[in-house]
Amino acid sequence: MGPPVSQSRAKLIIMVGHVHVGHETSGPTIGPKLWRYYDFGPKTVPPLVCIPGIAGTADVYYKQIMSLSMKGYRVISIDVPQVWNHHEWIHSFEKFLDSMNIHHVHIYGTSLGGFLAQIFAQHRPRRVKSLVLSNTFLETHKFAAATPWSPVVNWTPSFLLKRYLLTGIRDGPHEPFIADSVDFVVSQVETLSRDDLSSRLMLNVNVASVGSLMVPDSLITIMDTNDYSAVPQQLKDQVNERYPGARRAVLKTGGDFPFLSRPDEVNLYLQLHLRRVGVEPRPDLVQGFARNGSAGSSKDQKDGGNNFDNHPGDNGGPGSGGHDHETQNSGSESHDSDESIPTSTMLANTVLGTVSSTLQASLCVLLIHHYYESALYISSRQPFDV
Repeated sequence: MGPPVSQSRAKLIIMVGHVHVGHETSGPTIGPKLWRYYDFGPKTVPPLVCIPGIAGTADVYYKQIMSLSMKGYRVISIDVPQVWNHHEWIHSFEKFLDSMNIHHVHIYGTSLGGFLAQIFAQHRPRRVKSLVLSNTFLETHKFAAATPWSPVVNWTPSFLLKRYLLTGIRDGPHEPFIADSVDFVVSQVETLSRDDLSSRLMLNVNVASVGSLMVPDSLITIMDTNDYSAVPQQLKDQVNERYPGARRAVLKTGGDFPFLSRPDEVNLYLQLHLRRVGVEPRPDLVQGFARNGSAGSSKDQKDGGNNFDNHPGDNGGPGSGGHDHETQNSGSESHDSDESIPTSTMLANTVLGTVSSTLQASLCVLLIHHYYESALYISSRQPFDV
């Protein structure tokens, strides 16, 4: 893990890592967990943590990572680790944040990720500053009732688990961008192990519900699609009823994965949310790429046509103080680099490792475009006011 970015000489920090997190709790023993994550953007900016749904991985948010980090925001995209109940999730996620020296977070959660974000905010209210919830739910009773075979999940073959996870994705003709998003997520499901699949399924069917949150409605944005999602509309309506004062971002289309199929709208709403809750981007710190082949650093550490409704009086508050700084651990590997124009090899290495070769080429072109134009674009265009 690299040291904090200085204001005088800044880099675009791109971190791809695996963290082993050990737990010491007063409750049941929780073994060490492996966290896979991507960490993009200036470390002096409070992070937006993206939590995927049951079929997603850290890779599915690559369009948010590219867009927001280039504008000076810090984005951390995570894989849900192999945890088997919500209590274990809370402790594991807290230890993950501790290992990265992150005190407060803003969370963007979709589907199961949105539910886990709410559960964490309920039990660790001081650490969560704001929430963006997309196509998510408040309780798992309906999923538990639809999965009577959940007691034998641990013995279910991988191909059956994959088939079950994919049954919730609508099959049939789609708009091209929605079809591409489905294909990408299906390819990500193929990379998951049997334990990954079964643990996520258990999180989705273990009976639980979200209690009251200390996060005020004014610091919550609900972003749903109007066409179709695997989460029943009744469950999405419950989320809207629970947070009547939340901002609502409605996407007319987008399917289950609007962050892939409608990235421009999703990224705009995320920027509006972050500005409203007091997160200031640092585009002045986005000036180059790390020089080494990993485009940053990797880490293995073991440590203990849309509309956006404006509600009156919802000006938000400060998202977090300036305390979410990344510090260098004594046992971590860091890489410094000099200012330089990135080569095609360096740019290619910034692309998420499991993305297809065609997609890698597209991302390289986008990165080159952003590198030469983002400075002028960011400095000349004023951000939208919410």
